[in-house]
Amino acid sequence: MKNMSKTNQISSLENLPLRVGITGGIGSGKTTACKLFEQLGIPVYYADERAKTLMVNDKGMVKKIKLLFGDEAYLPDGNLNRKHIAGLVFQHTDLLEKLNGIVHPAVLKDGEKWHRQQKGVPYTIKESAILFEIGSQGFYDKIVMIYAPKVIRLERAMLRDGLSKEAVEARMAKQMDDEKKKLIADFVLVNDGKKGLEQQVLALHEQLLGMYGFE
Repeated sequence: MKNMSKTNQISSLENLPLRVGITGGIGSGKTTACKLFEQLGIPVYYADERAKTLMVNDKGMVKKIKLLFGDEAYLPDGNLNRKHIAGLVFQHTDLLEKLNGIVHPAVLKDGEKWHRQQKGVPYTIKESAILFEIGSQGFYDKIVMIYAPKVIRLERAMLRDGLSKEAVEARMAKQMDDEKKKLIADFVLVNDGKKGLEQQVLALHEQLLGMYGFE
């Protein structure tokens, strides 16, 4: 996909860019869509990946996680001991809510700091699989949902992550129903392998530029 000249023409923008959130269920193709937006010159913040980084490198977060799960929450090399944490969360389900209470606010704060550092672009994108689930929709000017039928999402996730059908379905069960997301999202892009995602991303990009006078 070619870089859009309209994006380049606004390099002198002084105001903060708009905030656009992208979400969708496991296997929907959120990352694929985000990569297409990046090709158009739009910065993307990947919340899940950033959360993993912060959980290891943010001293304040590390301290809170150790208080919650013990020093064993981290391996000798400083990486997260996911097996230990998963075991405790399985035994004590309230710990997951407490962990989320540590991670999600930190990621939102970090994402806002990142957003304010972006200059000369009409909007930024923040990818979050659980955007609606954590109630963060109020942070965005527009929200885009990437949709794919459940059977396709299952196949993609099983192939990508090497998981069983049951494991993927268990993850799906923890996410908000797609039909509910469709009602809340401002835009829905269909990634079913039939309707071209690239064309939809380009059309939405043009629409966002037009809506806010960046033509």
